[in-house]
Amino acid sequence: MWAVVAAAWLFASATPSNARGPYGSISVGNWKGGAFTNDKNGAFTHCSAGTTYQSGIFFVVSIAENGSWRLGFAHESWRLTAGEAFPLALTFDGQPAFNVYGLPLGTQLVNVEMPVNSALINQFRKARQMTAFAQGQLFQFNLNQTAQLLPALLNCVVSVKKNGVANAGEFAVATKPAAAPPQQAAPGPTQKPARSGTGTGFVVSSSGHVVTNHHVVGGCSEITGNLSGEAPVKLRLVSDDETNDLALLQAPTPFKDVVSLRQNPILVGNGVVAIGYPYHGLLTSDFTVTTGIVSSLSGILNDTRHLQISAAVQPGNSGGPLFDLTGAVVGVVAAKLDAVRMARATGTIPENINFAIKTGALRDFLDNSAVAYRTAEWREEMKKETAEIAKNARGYTLLITCTVNEQSASAKKGN
Repeated sequence: MWAVVAAAWLFASATPSNARGPYGSISVGNWKGGAFTNDKNGAFTHCSAGTTYQSGIFFVVSIAENGSWRLGFAHESWRLTAGEAFPLALTFDGQPAFNVYGLPLGTQLVNVEMPVNSALINQFRKARQMTAFAQGQLFQFNLNQTAQLLPALLNCVVSVKKNGVANAGEFAVATKPAAAPPQQAAPGPTQKPARSGTGTGFVVSSSGHVVTNHHVVGGCSEITGNLSGEAPVKLRLVSDDETNDLALLQAPTPFKDVVSLRQNPILVGNGVVAIGYPYHGLLTSDFTVTTGIVSSLSGILNDTRHLQISAAVQPGNSGGPLFDLTGAVVGVVAAKLDAVRMARATGTIPENINFAIKTGALRDFLDNSAVAYRTAEWREEMKKETAEIAKNARGYTLLITCTVNEQSASAKKGN
């Protein structure tokens, strides 16, 4: 019940004994909460709801009786000093970060004020994804359910102010679903549910071969791939190279279109286009397109297998194609700089530092796997608009879905 106590703290002066509740209930997905009162005089103070994320952080959203908004963050590992400003960097849907200072309430809970007319609350209301950087850790929050949560909190405040906490009930506002969710059979008593993850891949041969990162498909029980707007097809793992983070997959039938790999080296400062499926289902179901330049011909610690690029990439871009401005592949998107580690080392959060595996390593991998691929020479007159590169990419850029059967994974670990 410590989560409920944390919710009660949010509008208390310093100790949980000053707040009482919840009265009524707010139940929206994993968010739970209700109305709270001042324990000393019984006056209504606020409505709040919170949920715990896999990272261990507890996140609370509250509205006071006067209409002001607050966010609360709590973590069992934190040891905070009450009254000391607590810096946080909050980012919504990849927009520029808000650098704010929270107020610790107790040793584990931080309170962040959000005035009604502030840019912070406006971004929060419409965001689907939020990140919070605090105490050397980067936390990610899925905000998909806030479209139902925020009306529930407002309804709670209005209802309690009108009818009192004695008449508090369920405050969640009924909404009409866009479509009925698919019916799924409940797993049996010994069956563990499957988990899945997504990445990106691209077609490299007329025989249906697809390239992605090793870390995208490593340990998968089942792998599927689908072009934008098309049904998924099952892919089999042909070969992989953990050292260079490459994997080769194959579809049961060929695809219509195939990429070409750039034959001559790309240069520092040349423009590039990254295409992939970051945060699939959270941001968009289609692929995304970002542009940038080649910042360096080597990666971390002068690793010459990699290119450093400024084109923005996110989780889910892994394994996707990096194109030059003619539409030829010059790399396989592999990683972004670890913001947490760099922030710990330098005190600043790095931006636009991402990496792709060069086509030299990719060609060696394909040669060793006996895959026939196409190549293209760079020619200035062959440059294309980004929109045309993206249009062509629809024919050979795939969403890769990796499914891991937990029961199978557990059995393998046991062996």
